[in-house]
Amino acid sequence: MKTAMETVLAKGALSHIRVLDLSRVLAGPWAGQILADLGAEVIKVERPGSGDDTRGWGPPYLKDRDGNDTHEAAYYLAANRGKKSVTIDITDPDGQELVRALAADADIVIENYKVGALARYRLGYEDVRAINPRVIYCSITGFGQDGPLAPLPGYDFIIQALGGLMSITGERDDLPGGGPQKVGIAFADLMTGMYSAVAMLAALAHRDVSGTGQHIDMALLDVQVASIANMNMNYLTSGRVPVRHGNAHANIVPYQVFAARDRAFVLAVGNDGQFAKLCNVAGHPEFALDERFATNASRVRNRETLIPLLEAVFRERDAQEWITPLERAGVPCGPINDIAQALDHPQVKHRGMRIDLPHPQAGSVPLVASPMKFSETPVTYRQAPPLLGEHTREILVRRLGRNSAEIDALAQRGVI
Repeated sequence: MKTAMETVLAKGALSHIRVLDLSRVLAGPWAGQILADLGAEVIKVERPGSGDDTRGWGPPYLKDRDGNDTHEAAYYLAANRGKKSVTIDITDPDGQELVRALAADADIVIENYKVGALARYRLGYEDVRAINPRVIYCSITGFGQDGPLAPLPGYDFIIQALGGLMSITGERDDLPGGGPQKVGIAFADLMTGMYSAVAMLAALAHRDVSGTGQHIDMALLDVQVASIANMNMNYLTSGRVPVRHGNAHANIVPYQVFAARDRAFVLAVGNDGQFAKLCNVAGHPEFALDERFATNASRVRNRETLIPLLEAVFRERDAQEWITPLERAGVPCGPINDIAQALDHPQVKHRGMRIDLPHPQAGSVPLVASPMKFSETPVTYRQAPPLLGEHTREILVRRLGRNSAEIDALAQRGVI
């Protein structure tokens, strides 16, 4: 017979945790989805009638059983797996009371409203803490709760530009297509979601010891600046502002895209031993003995000489004719897949990164799995991203004890 702890762990590491997700778009919902995958009960509060902005960010939309578009945009589906949707109008006093009641026994509250916006509805951190001192309240904004830009809305594109990422992303100005580029996904949003999840788990661990909740202040700009990582340190240690290298690496050579006879491929030589192996496979062992190229430091200094030599060699064969022997020799390299090819890759399939969950309109919805693999508390996929308000009645009855007449009256007034 299982103990209580064994029962909890079998349902997911966070199956004892309740999360109230007041966020929308990506950073907050991404953090909430991580917690849901780990077993937490995540209740997503949305606006009646329209819901999360991303529900309408299409096409593409999920198709129903007859092949027609539903109202579930692919963007929304990416960040809301495992949650329960409740529609509540937080501008209405009765709606505010419902949200406060849900927050009263929540372990975590996630919100990404403008600074001070929820306080107007008595749903800010101090309001919630007054009724739930153990709450972990995570606020996600573009610029944080204080500072000269705090009142402004935060959008990933702006943050990538302001935070320095676009200045080091893209081809050099002197080459075709040169100029700053944003990353192909909402990098600042996703990284903020990840950092927020880590912060909330750390706060939970602290609460286990202290019994005290706390306010977490997450800013997209802070995360973006922190995520520049080694490029920050390149600047701080040298005083030289990093520039764009396109698909090349600022600190490692050769570490970039090369054009083979039929198509391009990626080469990522991480040390001098790998470079010697590369030169042997390429039929030019003398490159590794040349003092200009023998060490990574010398290769970085002499990249303008080395790279054209390698480019000429790689154009002699098709990409796979290089990839196969290089992999066999232990030299990191690979093809440049599109998303369809990546999802169809044997390794990706083996790791179970594509899943399907039952969906009330489509029959099933295709999704990408969580990358987290646990030996004792596996990720749980309990349900597809919910329809707008799919669980409103269930949650109001089960969590708040409201009866059908009360719920009907709220619905008739448009509160839910």
